[in-house]
Amino acid sequence: MTIETENDPDVLRRLIARARVVLWDFDGPICRLFAGHSAERVAGDLVSWLEGRGLHGLLTDAERASLDPQVVLRAVDRRHPGSDLVAELEERLTQEELRATASAMPTAYADPLIRTWTAIGSRPAVTTNNSPRAARTYLESRGLADCFAPHLYGRTEELRHLKPDPHCLNRALNAMGAAPADALMIGDTPSDHLAARRAGVPFLGYARTEEKAKKLRAAGAGTVVGTLETLLRLLRG
Repeated sequence: MTIETENDPDVLRRLIARARVVLWDFDGPICRLFAGHSAERVAGDLVSWLEGRGLHGLLTDAERASLDPQVVLRAVDRRHPGSDLVAELEERLTQEELRATASAMPTAYADPLIRTWTAIGSRPAVTTNNSPRAARTYLESRGLADCFAPHLYGRTEELRHLKPDPHCLNRALNAMGAAPADALMIGDTPSDHLAARRAGVPFLGYARTEEKAKKLRAAGAGTVVGTLETLLRLLRG
């Protein structure tokens, strides 16, 4: 796959050169969290748990069929924001994400890219809709936690702050004392791109499939790479 060949190398170099802070989405650019622990099964379990509590009617048919645990969680929060039900459902999803870290698949070239970028002076942070506890557990297993600590910003019980809301990006920027123009976000979904745009942060799309690349470009992402090796080569060069 050669998605990255559509990009101007000079644009990539400029994005990298001015990035004093790199805001990483977690599931996608750093790893495939549910590579060995099916997200579809997790979503199904959350739906079954709701139905077991007599809450079958809480979700629409489309939400039940989405096979996306984030969709299920957001749907419940829209109907019962800030409730104990949402808090319990969020914790159940967090526990599933923590279990998933044991079989997560590292994204190709992510580990050396993170280490290299950090070694030459850039500061990374995680800005994710996943649990920061899951991100920390995974990064510790890869020996990468010291690169990021303490800058892991993820899902809280305030689900209205999930991307595309820029809340987690703004938290990272404020904590790191960085201006948006001095940062770069690496994400793999349109919601990542929109969050970066709302925060005023330059965006670099990562897409491991052509379908993901098309979605990012359709959402307005101007620069999309199909492999992180492209960035690693530029840094090392």
